[in-house]
Order: sequence, then C-alpha cells, then structure tokens
Amino acid sequence: MKIKEKELESILQDLKEIAQQMGAKIRFERGDFKGGYCILKDSKVIVINKLSNLQRKIIILSAALKELGAEDIYLPPKIREVIEEMDETK
Repeated sequence: MKIKEKELESILQDLKEIAQQMGAKIRFERGDFKGGYCILKDSKVIVINKLSNLQRKIIILSAALKELGAEDIYLPPKIREVIEEMDETK
C-alpha cells in the first residue's frame, strides 16, 4: 500500500482516535527513545517521540494498537490495512 504524504496526517489522526476509543492515552514527548505502548499505574499509555517523522509515528501507533487488540474490533478497511502493513515494516 502506497500512502501519499498528504494522507499521513489524516491516518495519524484516525489512529489516535482509535487508540483513545480503546482506552489508551497518547503522549507525544521529546527524548532519546522510539516510543511504544506501556501500562503506567493501571493506565494504558502510548508514548511517541515528538521529533519522529509522520511515518515513524504511524508505525509506532500501529504496533501499539496491535498490542491493544485492534484486530478484535471493527476498523475501517483502509485503517486496518495501514495497521497491518505499517507494523510489518517496523
């Protein structure tokens, strides 16, 4: 699947909404890390490096959604394809 640069921001927004619906907090922080999913004091948290490019943010968020069980809920076909494909490119 080839994603146009213009679509990346929209896809990132869709992925953030799905993560929030699944009960996860998303934090964009600065630091020397890639990012990922963790549980912090019983809260689901996805931390993403604020300095990463859009594609890297989508890859991290896609992997985190898979860990949260996104394959068990309804997702629009395009978003499901993005999650499956981006996670493979990690």
